[in-house]
Amino acid sequence: MVRWLPLAGIGVLVGWCSLRAEEPDVKKLPPARTAAVDFVRDVKPLLEARCAKCHAIDKPKGKFSLKTRDDLLKSGDTGPNVVAGDSAKSRLIHNVGGLVEDMLMPPKGQGEPLNRDEIALLRAWIDQGAKWPADVVLRYVDKQAKHWAFVPPVRPPLPAVKDAAWPRTPIDHFILARLEKEGLKPSPEADRITLIRRLYLDLIGLPPTPREVDEFLADQSPKAYDKVVERLLASPHYGERWGRHWLDAARYADSDGYEKDMSRQIYFYRDWVVSAFNRDLPYDRFIIEQIAGDLLAERGAGKGDCPLEDRGTVPFSGESLT
Repeated sequence: MVRWLPLAGIGVLVGWCSLRAEEPDVKKLPPARTAAVDFVRDVKPLLEARCAKCHAIDKPKGKFSLKTRDDLLKSGDTGPNVVAGDSAKSRLIHNVGGLVEDMLMPPKGQGEPLNRDEIALLRAWIDQGAKWPADVVLRYVDKQAKHWAFVPPVRPPLPAVKDAAWPRTPIDHFILARLEKEGLKPSPEADRITLIRRLYLDLIGLPPTPREVDEFLADQSPKAYDKVVERLLASPHYGERWGRHWLDAARYADSDGYEKDMSRQIYFYRDWVVSAFNRDLPYDRFIIEQIAGDLLAERGAGKGDCPLEDRGTVPFSGESLT
C-alpha cells in the first residue's frame, strides 16, 4: 500500500498541473481593442511578420498551420487553438501572451514577443469572429533572400526533343519540347505571303502593299527575310506601332476625355515617344529624359523652356498626362 502512495501523489500533481494549464490567468492579458478589425489590413501583416515563418510553411511547427482559416480553427493536442468569438479561451492568445510556461510564442531567440497592442488586436479579431476571407492564404516569404532582380540570369539547358531537325533557334527547343509532351506537332511553315503579312503587322502595324509582297517573293536570297526586318525596323511606322504601348501606359490622349472633352496640346510628347522608339533610345535614358525633360544639363537646365522646334529629341515635362 505504501509503494503506491508516490504514484498516487504524482497522479494528483499531474492532474493539478493539467488543471492549471487549462485555466491560464487571462486577467494578465491586455483587453481587446474596441475598434472593428479587418483581417487583410490589420491581422494578415502581423501574422506574416511574426508567425508565418514557423506556421505558414509546408511542415508547420507543432503541427499548427496558419495558412487558412480552416487550419487556424483546427484543434491541437491540447484543445482548440482558436475559439472564434472568445479570445480568452483561445490557446493562440494564451501562448502569445506568455500565459503558458515554456509556450511563449514566438519562442525565445526567434523573434520579439508580441507587445500589448498586438495582442489586443488579435484578441479583438478573434472576439469579432476571427473573420478571414476564404481566398486569402497566408504564406511565408523570406525577406532576407536576395531579390530576383539581383540574381544574374543563367541560360537553362536546352530540353531534349525527338525531332532534332525542326528547331532553328534555342527557343524552338522549348516550344517543341512542350508540343511533344502534349502529343502535338508544330504547324506547317507559313507560305511567304502569310509570312511577310505577319511580319508587317507585328513590326509596324500595317499590311504590306502588293508591290512589297511581290518584291519579297521575287527575292530568293537567304537574307530576304532579314532584309525586310531591317527595313521595317528603320521605318518611322515602327515607333508609331510600338510607342502606342507606352502611350497607353502613360494614359496619353489628345483630349481630356471627360465632360466637354476639351483639347490638350501635348502631341509633342507623343512625337517624342515615337521618335525615341525609332532611335532605339536605351530604356534607362528613355525614363530619365521623361522625368527630367528640359532640366537635363545638356538640354539647358534652368532655362525653363521646352524647345518645340526639336520635338524629336526633347520630351514634354511640364503638364500632367492624366
